[in-house]
Amino acid sequence: MGKFPAFKQILEREGLIAAEDVVAPREATWDDLRLVHTSHYLEQLRTGSLSPAADRRMGLPWSQDLVRRSRLAVQGTVNAAAMALVDGMAANLAGGTHHAFPDHAEGFCVLNDVAVAIRILQGRGEVNRCLIVDLDVHQGNGTANLFADDDDIYTFSMHGERNYPFEKEASSLDVALPDGMGDDAYMDALAENLHVALSATKADIAFYLAGVDLLSGDRYGRLALTRAGIHRRDRHVLQQLGEVGMPICLLMSGGYAATPQETADLHAIVHREANHVHVH
Repeated sequence: MGKFPAFKQILEREGLIAAEDVVAPREATWDDLRLVHTSHYLEQLRTGSLSPAADRRMGLPWSQDLVRRSRLAVQGTVNAAAMALVDGMAANLAGGTHHAFPDHAEGFCVLNDVAVAIRILQGRGEVNRCLIVDLDVHQGNGTANLFADDDDIYTFSMHGERNYPFEKEASSLDVALPDGMGDDAYMDALAENLHVALSATKADIAFYLAGVDLLSGDRYGRLALTRAGIHRRDRHVLQQLGEVGMPICLLMSGGYAATPQETADLHAIVHREANHVHVH
């Protein structure tokens, strides 16, 4: 949890955000969450009546604080997506909880923030088609499941082939990477497949899950990118999305470096790169 305040402090210290740029969200309403999640699951979450097996699958102990934090993170993504439509780019300093399914939590992900944001924006008539660029090292299985039958949502996931989740869902475009892949091979795969994704959809907004758990030495990563490689990745994604004039909502996703401070500093890379990207 320590990476979250450290992340905000780094962005403020480097002048990448000012205090007045930060909008504190309210908690997402239960009605909004029901656009994506089942009433039964949400009631279990609200009342703390998840089974021990469900708690283990979630990977986090249930508490009222966890529920509140998860609802705040969802609303942060809703707000950031709405702001991106106006400003060209915006970010949630949390979010990207892509393992959450309609009826259960999984892999540290309690609620699927991107899915809720998409359904809210669609309901308001602000977007129709959406692109999800998920470069966390773990496949966005919950998101893939949620949008499996929705042709308006294009899900692109580049992830470790032999990493969690061990049973993958089917995204619109899945790119499975071998253990130990380094910067150059990764960038070759990204350039080719992001081009495929952008050619396949004329989306109204892109959600970029800029996970940093592909760094060499990450506790859960199994890939071997360097810090410079993460800079290259983020610069490429932001430039390509910017060139086609697609609004961008930046999300944190996973990262498990040696310390919370190091993890936060890695999460700041996409903001450093965003500072140099022109958005339309």
